[in-house]
Amino acid sequence: MIDRRKFIQISASAGVGALTWSDLIQKALAVKAHNVKGSIEDVEHIVILMQENRSFDHYFGTMRGMRGYGDRFPIPLESGERAFHQSDGEKIIPPYHADKNSSNAGFIKGTPHNFPDMQAAWNQGKYGYWPLYKTPYSMAYYTREEIPFQYALAEAFTASDAHHCSVATGTDPNRIMFWSGSNFDPVKRAAGINCTDVDSEPVNLRCWIKGTMPEPGYTYQGNPLTWPTIPDVLEEAGISWRIYQDPNNNWTGAMHGCLAFESFRNAKPGSPIYENGMKEWSLDDLRSHVENNSLPAVSWVLPSQDDSEHPGAPSSPYRGGDFTHQVLDALASNPEVWSKTVFFLTFDENDGLFDHIPAPAVPSYDAEGRLMGKSTIDLKGMYFNSDQSDSEVARKKLREGEDVPSRQYLDERDTISGSIRPWGFGPRVPLYIVSPWSKGGWVHSEVADHTSVGQFIEKRFGITLPAISPWHRSVASDLVSAFDFKTPNDPHFPAMPDTSDHASKDEASRSLPIAGPPDQPAPLYQELGSRYSRALPYKLQVDYAFTEDNSIRLRFINAGTAGVVFHVYDLHRLDQIPKRYTVEAGKELFDDWLGYGEKGDFDLEVFGPNGFFRKYKGQITDPHLRTTIVYEEDNGKLVLKTTNESDVKLEVNLKDNAYQYDTFGTKTLPPSGSFSMDWSLEKSGNWYDFSLESGDRYLFRFAGRMETGKDSISDPAMGV
Repeated sequence: MIDRRKFIQISASAGVGALTWSDLIQKALAVKAHNVKGSIEDVEHIVILMQENRSFDHYFGTMRGMRGYGDRFPIPLESGERAFHQSDGEKIIPPYHADKNSSNAGFIKGTPHNFPDMQAAWNQGKYGYWPLYKTPYSMAYYTREEIPFQYALAEAFTASDAHHCSVATGTDPNRIMFWSGSNFDPVKRAAGINCTDVDSEPVNLRCWIKGTMPEPGYTYQGNPLTWPTIPDVLEEAGISWRIYQDPNNNWTGAMHGCLAFESFRNAKPGSPIYENGMKEWSLDDLRSHVENNSLPAVSWVLPSQDDSEHPGAPSSPYRGGDFTHQVLDALASNPEVWSKTVFFLTFDENDGLFDHIPAPAVPSYDAEGRLMGKSTIDLKGMYFNSDQSDSEVARKKLREGEDVPSRQYLDERDTISGSIRPWGFGPRVPLYIVSPWSKGGWVHSEVADHTSVGQFIEKRFGITLPAISPWHRSVASDLVSAFDFKTPNDPHFPAMPDTSDHASKDEASRSLPIAGPPDQPAPLYQELGSRYSRALPYKLQVDYAFTEDNSIRLRFINAGTAGVVFHVYDLHRLDQIPKRYTVEAGKELFDDWLGYGEKGDFDLEVFGPNGFFRKYKGQITDPHLRTTIVYEEDNGKLVLKTTNESDVKLEVNLKDNAYQYDTFGTKTLPPSGSFSMDWSLEKSGNWYDFSLESGDRYLFRFAGRMETGKDSISDPAMGV
């Protein structure tokens, strides 16, 4: 299973315990994947590290082949600008480079990251005022010059550019979600009841403990949550697990999402929960268990505050990278164990740091209580009831004459919606997928969230996590598609930089000015080029038709094997909340939009996963063109079919917008006339972007990647 000569040479050249990052990665890459069954069953160990508070754009918005600042389809804003043109209420503050050569980039300022400011900045999908609610420092980003370790890790293994935190708020809610599958009571959710703070975690509370272990022990805040955590389910199933931590140096419990739960709070010395999940287990213990081949089936590693990678000090990307280096060094210390191990590294939430991708979420309610979208899945119980006067505790307080604020968890300026708010997803956060089955610098673009690691654990060990909702199971990946379990061993890998000089980098960063937005915004930048991209389970279409009541009807069709969320922005009504549509695999639904003005103007943009985009612009009262797209995956062709459904001839123009495919230019379509055209998309990795226009009265634009069931590349036009 191992290239032993290479493994020994690397180990000997560096000396035991003195491996640079480059040596360490090359050592890990020398180990071939355990490949007996050619499936997920070859995985025997799952190790998980969740770091603190970085958004995807902040870390990887400039990275080649990721959906970052070169995204060709950013969402529209009410201001008339696009997603990158956020405002502080007075001026536009686009993303800016926190340059390590001219600023304290390693210690960018921390920003607000709680439920009220996150709801206000997200604006129910409208965005627009991120720096107003999150401060201008929220728009800072890095390049590979600032975080070479993080770039190297992504380029050696696999990173996701579609992974979101689960809840649009802070640390505790997301870590509770990560360790159990939900941050709100799944029993009440199943009964269709929207939770209050009594039975959910909207802001940081339950994991922030006082006291020390083992004596006198922890004291807790808030009532305990009662549904089973992942460790509870593993224990019940007889599957080994452990949490590696210093219980007295885990940021006063904040890193440990299980501390919110009754099973952990009541655990006694000698019980499996206490022994595996409450005691101290160090990185030295982790290394020992790896070396002795006694590593549990599932392990979590908790960082200290200093090692957590949290913005604003005392940690930094350099210090956090070195901690990750130590964890990987322990995992790679025994090649037999590493050959059977998957290491997930992610972040709990985004701090306040900006990310431009609209978060997949259940539909929002507008200020009048109208649901802005639809779903093929029952949405009852999927919302947070922030009106605390509805809770049992609040009613008791009111009876006793105490005051209860009705908007305790909402910013007073946030009036776009009422007290019933979607839980999530929140913004994208990095996810590295590090293993012998995920080598080679791949990007994984299947939508995922913090339930995804739990679903991977389910898939591998045949357990069920009862807290994960049907909506999350439909929309969020189980991450299996990120791996090559059949032919996993790839011999070509990039060179890796060293991380051992993190202390000197920290010191150099401290001596420089604060990394703030420049007086004159600089153009956005993303490295050019593609990277290998895993096959995705999406086969999506959006058809349109016109109704008799001056409306355009969109039909959302999901012929793939994973559920999706479509986002629809009405450019004539950008003051309104955009509509969201959850469509399960194999299902479809439709909705209507009234035309705008006397002529029934419409201008709709539809966004889906991995760059899926449709634009429909025209007038309902005009002569109509009927256009459909057909995927012929078996022969790699995209087919366009268009019919003139009017009684007048129409001039139509077809053009390619990105990939240099041939089109006919302009032609005349007689009444009831039609044409069909197809393209083999092989040269662009199955990416396409075409527009069909008829003067200034009609525009249909369609872009994305046709999925064929085979691995491909990321969008070659991104960043151009």
